[in-house]
Amino acid sequence: MTAAVPSEVAAYIEAVPERHREVFLPVFDTVAAAMPDGYRLGLHWRMPGWVVPLDTYPDTYNGQPLAYVSIAAQKNYVSLYLMALYSDSAEEQEFRRAWEAGGRRLDMGKSCLRLRRPEDADLPLIASTIAAFPVDRFLAVHERIRAGGTA
Repeated sequence: MTAAVPSEVAAYIEAVPERHREVFLPVFDTVAAAMPDGYRLGLHWRMPGWVVPLDTYPDTYNGQPLAYVSIAAQKNYVSLYLMALYSDSAEEQEFRRAWEAGGRRLDMGKSCLRLRRPEDADLPLIASTIAAFPVDRFLAVHERIRAGGTA
């Protein structure tokens, strides 16, 4: 964990239950290392997450910063929310193909990747996915989906 981690995020990480730490910590570090410039890390919706700050994109439906990636220690697994892979998009389909090509079982909802064990996480794919969406590309995906498009 780097010094750039806000205190509330550091407190969340410190409180992650021991049974989830071996999954949570490498995933968090992978995401943080791959994060493109322009996103801001903070505690959002009671979990650490990187958002597009309101001063960059103020036109959100709820007045909150636009979530890009979040990570949470849930009861039975660690959740990684990849909001650029949402709504049956071409981006989501490509991610699913790449994940399965790596020989791992994919446990994913619309944008929520569920990880139970360290070997469940394809860290290189997670890193390349995070890095592939600079703020401008993520906002373009968001705008397309918001307008009702999926592909």
